[in-house]
Amino acid sequence: MSETSPTSPATPRNTLLPGIAAIALWMLVIAAMGAFAVLNHHVPRQMGLYLVLPVCTLIIVGVFGMLRMKRWGWALVLGGTLSVGLWCFYIYGLFHIAQTLVMGMLHIVFFFYLVRAQVRERMR
Repeated sequence: MSETSPTSPATPRNTLLPGIAAIALWMLVIAAMGAFAVLNHHVPRQMGLYLVLPVCTLIIVGVFGMLRMKRWGWALVLGGTLSVGLWCFYIYGLFHIAQTLVMGMLHIVFFFYLVRAQVRERMR
């Protein structure tokens, strides 16, 4: 079996794409901000303990798995980008804050980048 992908013969399958690294860094920052918001009581206690912290934990674990080019890490980050994007759209619908709409669209762009065939085939 060949070590190169069929779409780009010069690039090995297990190399990290620059977009994956950028998304991983961004999701790490987003997860850290969510965890610090819970710890500083900016999120209601029940929602923070049972919704925000588990999602942040899964995103952080997924980021480190995705950076090691594992499919489960990619799947966790994929779910994280979609859930954070949909959460931003929900907040925009409630409060009409333009920044959350922009952030939601950014996460949906990240989601579409991660589901590309070139990205999926690199994960083992």
